[in-house]
Amino acid sequence: MSNQRSNRLFTGMVQFNHSPAMPCPYLPDRIERQLYVELGRPAPRELFQRLSRAGFRRSHHIAYRPACPGCNACVPVRVDVQSFQWTQSWRRVWRRNADLKAENAGLTVTDEQYRLFRRYVRSRHGDGDMAMMDQRDYSTMILASPVDTRIIEFRDDAGELIAACLTDFMPDGLSAVYSFFDPDQDRRSLGSFMVLWLIGEARRRGLPHVYLGFWVENSRKMAYKMRFRPLQAFGPDGWTPLP
Repeated sequence: MSNQRSNRLFTGMVQFNHSPAMPCPYLPDRIERQLYVELGRPAPRELFQRLSRAGFRRSHHIAYRPACPGCNACVPVRVDVQSFQWTQSWRRVWRRNADLKAENAGLTVTDEQYRLFRRYVRSRHGDGDMAMMDQRDYSTMILASPVDTRIIEFRDDAGELIAACLTDFMPDGLSAVYSFFDPDQDRRSLGSFMVLWLIGEARRRGLPHVYLGFWVENSRKMAYKMRFRPLQAFGPDGWTPLP
C-alpha cells in the first residue's frame, strides 16, 4: 500500500489524504505536507463552505491545508469586511486605479489573459512551478473549479487588460484564489487594489469575509496580507483576530 493510501482519513462521506513530503515554498530547510480532499463536480456547497471555514484553500478540484511535520507557520487568514480600516494609504491606492473598470468574465478563458499571466509569472515567480505552465495548464486552473468561481478582469480606459483575479464566491465571503497583473505598472499597487476591490464587492453583497489564503510570518511574499486590518486567523480556537 502506498504512503498516500495509508495516510487516508475518513470523516463521514469525505475522504481526506496526506500529500507526499515536498520542500516548503515559503521557508528554507522546511518540509511541506498537505491534508487535502478531492471535491466532487459540482462540489456540495455546504461541504466547500465548511472546509473554507476550517481553514482549507482551493486549487483546481482540490481543497487543502498545510499539515507539515513540526511546523504550523502557514496560517489561514481572512479580512473582516465590515470592520475593514480604510487608511490613507489604501485610499491612495484606490485613487491611483480609479480609471480601471471591473468586469465579471465568468469562466471565460482568453489568449489575452494567458499573455498577461505569463508576463506576471515570469516577472514575479520565474523560479517557481507556475513558470512552467503552458496555456492548457492555465485553462485547467480556471476551468477545473467545481465551485462558483469567476474571473474578475480589470481594464483601463483603452480597454487593455491590466489585472485579473480568479475568485471563489461563497455564502459567507469571497476567496481570492489567484491574481495576476501587469508587472510594469508597479505604481498602481495592483495586487493590493484587487484585494480592496474584493473587500468592497463583499460589502456590497452583504458578505462578511474576504479569504486571502495562508499567511507566513517570516515570508516576504506573504507580508502584504498583514496590512488588511482587521485580519482574522484560523487556529486551535477557530477564527480569532490577529494582533
